[in-house]
Amino acid sequence: MKHQTNKIKAFTLSEMIIVLILTAIVVGLAFTVLGLVQKHMLSIQKNYYTQTELKKLETSLWLDFNRYSKIEFDNIENTLKFKTEIDSVKYQFIDTKIVKDLDTFPIMLQQKMFFLNGKLAKQGQVDAIKIETQKLKQLLFVFKQNDATLFMN
Repeated sequence: MKHQTNKIKAFTLSEMIIVLILTAIVVGLAFTVLGLVQKHMLSIQKNYYTQTELKKLETSLWLDFNRYSKIEFDNIENTLKFKTEIDSVKYQFIDTKIVKDLDTFPIMLQQKMFFLNGKLAKQGQVDAIKIETQKLKQLLFVFKQNDATLFMN
């Protein structure tokens, strides 16, 4: 009589454990890389947001510098005031932001300097501003093309 053994082809327990260990290593690496990519994307998003806010501030300052005839900086109130006979706008410099009427620019300033006719001005009438941001160390310089109204009483 022939002895027949019906062997079922299957994986052994040790082979299955090795496959599970390798799978766990690959999945762990994938989640680590995913975490790094998410951190990188978040920093890119924050940088883009800050750049956008800085561009908005620059555009607003350029428009106001060239729209208004009288520009004054008040060192006590830490405000920059733009005036004409009809209208006025005020920028308030606070530690973590710059406020213009209803607009708020969340920009942390490291330094701001005001100029009049190319010379540093601490108080009073100005025709240019230089702003350095704290996080990105970016410079923003906005000036006004002076006309005769600046030198008239």
